[in-house]
Amino acid sequence: MKARAGEVVHRDSLGSEQLITPGGLNLMTAGLGIAHSERSVTRRSPVLHGVQLWTALPDRHRQVEPHFEHHSALPVLTDGGLTLTVLMGEIGGHAAPARIYSPLLGAEATMAAGASARLPLDPDWEYAVLALAGTSRVDDVPLGPGPLLYLGRGRRELAVDADGPARLLLLGGEPFDENIVMWWNFVGRDHDDIVAARADWTSGSARFPAVPGDPDDRLPAPPMPTVRLRPRGRRR
Repeated sequence: MKARAGEVVHRDSLGSEQLITPGGLNLMTAGLGIAHSERSVTRRSPVLHGVQLWTALPDRHRQVEPHFEHHSALPVLTDGGLTLTVLMGEIGGHAAPARIYSPLLGAEATMAAGASARLPLDPDWEYAVLALAGTSRVDDVPLGPGPLLYLGRGRRELAVDADGPARLLLLGGEPFDENIVMWWNFVGRDHDDIVAARADWTSGSARFPAVPGDPDDRLPAPPMPTVRLRPRGRRR
């Protein structure tokens, strides 16, 4: 999670307890399994604004031991009216400290009114842009808060122009060619993976221990659907 405004307390079954504030990054890698909570603090800001993303682990890494990272300072590039904060991966020679398991990128671009930028891209990767605030033109496509603009592959740079003050999230990575199943809070490779994860969650097994310091019981998992879940891959 990347926080823009407000505060959230992260707790997890590893014993981590971390307050995230604007500008910070919390990264939780579930791996074999983890339980966690995110709660507002008692004395809190009136607005909470952050970005939470899920990243699927490649099959060769999906059984890693769970771990948690917090980064209060992230690499920042400035160029005229552009400020680019690197959340994950590397861009423009600046690499984020967060641990990743596949080639990917997450970067937040803050732009002054009238600013223009050309962001370097890897033509073998696919990219998308999400507008967090303001309006801009991404490759001459008007973009405001709401839909994700998918850019595909084959680009070596991306033209971004801000009509007014704007904030964008650039996402990218090597195309993920594995099929996965996502259901409720679980990610697996097939229906049986999800059934096993739900059973472990419901029984409170060692795979999903209690979260120390969290005041409430864990959320109950919903019943499994009456049909088998089908693995899906990226749309090409």
